[in-house]
Amino acid sequence: MTSIVSAIIVLGILIFVHEFGHFLFAKLFGVGVEKFSLGFGPKLIGKKMGETEYLISAFPLGGYVKMVGEGGGDELSDEEKNRSFGEKSPLRRIGIVVAGPGFNLIFAWFVFIAVFMVGVPSATTKIGEVVKDKPAAKAGIVTGDRITAVNGKKVDRWEEMATEIAASKGPSLLVEIKRGGETKAFQLKPEMRTGKNLLGETVTSPVIGVVAAGETVIDRYPPGEAFSRGSVQTWNVIELTVLSLVRIIERAIPLDTIGGPIMIAKMAGQQAEAGGVSFLAFMALLSVNLGVLNLLPIPILDGGHLFFYLWELIFRRPVSMRAREIAQQIGLALLIGLMVLAFYNDIARYLVGNG
Repeated sequence: MTSIVSAIIVLGILIFVHEFGHFLFAKLFGVGVEKFSLGFGPKLIGKKMGETEYLISAFPLGGYVKMVGEGGGDELSDEEKNRSFGEKSPLRRIGIVVAGPGFNLIFAWFVFIAVFMVGVPSATTKIGEVVKDKPAAKAGIVTGDRITAVNGKKVDRWEEMATEIAASKGPSLLVEIKRGGETKAFQLKPEMRTGKNLLGETVTSPVIGVVAAGETVIDRYPPGEAFSRGSVQTWNVIELTVLSLVRIIERAIPLDTIGGPIMIAKMAGQQAEAGGVSFLAFMALLSVNLGVLNLLPIPILDGGHLFFYLWELIFRRPVSMRAREIAQQIGLALLIGLMVLAFYNDIARYLVGNG
């Protein structure tokens, strides 16, 4: 139940942010909005305020903003034409379309900044296990030691230590540790390990054979540094999302890594149980994914509409209605195929146990 509630909260917030972007820019550019819905399908509850009906619909896996003249097939009065989406310039239509994914990316940016201000858990350099016959064990490092420097560079977080080891160019490392009240230095030769990273790329990196003890501290940052770190984190997640999509297309990342609603619900529940910061970070990560995926040039998605309006802007004529209808059908087929794959992976992973 925790997973379901957490997923509804996450998706509800992200869908609202996305659709609010479309809604706000439609209003800004003088376009009438007939409906603002969280969810698809039959209306559960709704209230009309002014010209807009605000709805919560049955299926919470998306949402929509219905604008005046958006479909292009309705007979409109002169007054309605002035407030019609289809009658606006291509640039204004592009602005309205981009606003949805853009708001998701901006929302993620704000959340990441807030996370760094509230405080993120970081693992210390205390060693919980020294792997037998690996460089650290051969050098004399033992469980309970705390690494304080690598090649003369002071470190007090596990990530910093790992970064320094990975960046080492020479064949030997100088590792300083604190054992009780005593400081010791060890010269050791890293072992090169080959494996695949998150993008399915084969990488070779130096390792010394130690495992973190799991001791964590909360690192809080002042607003200026939180802004900087949040900006970097947002860009890194955007870059990782785009590269992951490319690697999936190239089949470097297997298709069974794609997840659907069950995976989102399970992960949302896990992050909620881990604490507020983990839940917020997960929401920001999902918001970036939603923003990037919606910008893909696939008809039905915002990116597909964006392509049509860019075409109109460049060539000074709209894409023909027949071409758009065919593209929409292809896009719908692709989207349904992706949803079926995601559901299949979820079932295999969580219900059958083959994932």
